Amino acid sequence: MFDSEGNLWVGDNFTVGWQAQDALWQGNATKFAPTGKPLSPITTGFAGGGMAGGTFGAAVDAKDNAWLASYGGKSIAVFDKNGKPLTPPDGITFGGKFGLMQGIIVTPSGDVWALGLSKNQVVYFPKGDLTKGRMICEGFKEDPCRALSGPFHLGIDQQDRIWVTNAIGDFVTRFAAADPTKVERFKTGFSGSGLGIDSHGNVWVTNRFGNSARGAALMEELVKVAKQGGNPDAVLTRAMSKQQGGPNGGSVTLLRPDGTQFPGSPFAGGGLPGPWAVVVDGNDNVWISNFAMPNSPIAHLCGSRTENCPPGMKTGDQISPPGGYAGGGLQMQTDLAIDPAGNVWVMNNWQDIDSCFPGAEEALSTRCGGQGVVIFYGMAKPVRSPQIGPARAP
Repeated sequence: MFDSEGNLWVGDNFTVGWQAQDALWQGNATKFAPTGKPLSPITTGFAGGGMAGGTFGAAVDAKDNAWLASYGGKSIAVFDKNGKPLTPPDGITFGGKFGLMQGIIVTPSGDVWALGLSKNQVVYFPKGDLTKGRMICEGFKEDPCRALSGPFHLGIDQQDRIWVTNAIGDFVTRFAAADPTKVERFKTGFSGSGLGIDSHGNVWVTNRFGNSARGAALMEELVKVAKQGGNPDAVLTRAMSKQQGGPNGGSVTLLRPDGTQFPGSPFAGGGLPGPWAVVVDGNDNVWISNFAMPNSPIAHLCGSRTENCPPGMKTGDQISPPGGYAGGGLQMQTDLAIDPAGNVWVMNNWQDIDSCFPGAEEALSTRCGGQGVVIFYGMAKPVRSPQIGPARAP
């Protein structure tokens, strides 16, 4: 996520050179200048404040504070613009109640919402006040949590409604920010991940397992492993590493503001082997990362304002080449982001899945984590930062 000066904050799964495994994420926070120059300490990055293994959860508030979710710490860490932790040494944990944390957003009203993946949690900080955070719900007894299943990422639309993807489901959940008990579900695809909202209030969702029979079978396996207390990460990542773009790969669902499917949705194609994140640019076109083959592509799709697409294209068509944009040292990606100059920054997350799980050869033990960030210069329509609410052109 970018701050008001165009600097990029990244939550790292692992530390550079670490004999990393999925069993323990322990990375810290990295900050880059708009030029790509590191602004955080070499090797370690910014540490402390409960930061131990960054996830998909990253947000920057209007004060340029960075909010980062942590797996290893089972916490939320907050840093000021200079990298000083604003949270205690163990982070925000609500007395150890947090599980594995994921998505975080800041809303236009200044509130902060966060999700707990493993314990089905929704967390709320009114006006971003670290001292007033509370657990809205957890588990499956109360709304909106009982309408969730492994909540992964979230966004807020122009009607002040929160939309949530579900990693262990085939639907998104929507609830009113003012009254989280007002809950609805809408069908998408299997294992929802990223979520982006455009200027018309349309909701773009990445489905990691797509909409095929293969995806349904993988979803069943994921649920089974999770219920038995196993590690669903191994099932998810190994399955995605074998996916190819097309009918049996990943897909992207587009929902109108009322939750109905946009014509042609879900979208699949050669550039979507394992879609993970989706971001909307200043033209309302969308950019999608992929966690799939060792050199995964990124995809560029025509958005809801087709006047900003090449002639003859309709919403959901792939602007990028059939196999997506590749090269530049791209690996298995999770997040991507668009800066105020229209550069597309892509996060190389993992590089060797076998090295991330028990049984890996010791000589390959440092090859789990992906290597750095790849930047595609000036490819997208610029987006105002920090992004609070749906993306806007500067």
